Amino acid sequence: MTAASHIDRDEFCALLEGIIDKLRCSIDATKGAAATVELDQNRQGRLSRMDAMQGQAMAQAGRARQIKQLAAAQDALQRLKRGEFGRCLECDEWIASGRLKLDPTLAFCVACAATFE
Repeated sequence: MTAASHIDRDEFCALLEGIIDKLRCSIDATKGAAATVELDQNRQGRLSRMDAMQGQAMAQAGRARQIKQLAAAQDALQRLKRGEFGRCLECDEWIASGRLKLDPTLAFCVACAATFE
């Protein structure tokens, strides 16, 4: 199977650019929630402080996950521009187009991805 029959470059380019835009907006929007929690011990009770700290930790974890997803999407877009998109980075076999449509940031085929888990 050739790259032209396996990958619709325009479709995947638009899909990846959309993912990148959404992630950038989401990362910007969560910047404040992941910031250091300012606690006024005189105004907040112990449980409120714990709740605020837990919310901050969850926001930081979510933001870190989004930053990682953004990097993966940007890497996939660069592979697409270089003509390497859709091939497994490990074995160079084609990644199933159905899998790529579900997650265009995939860099490994099913067999190679299973060996990394």
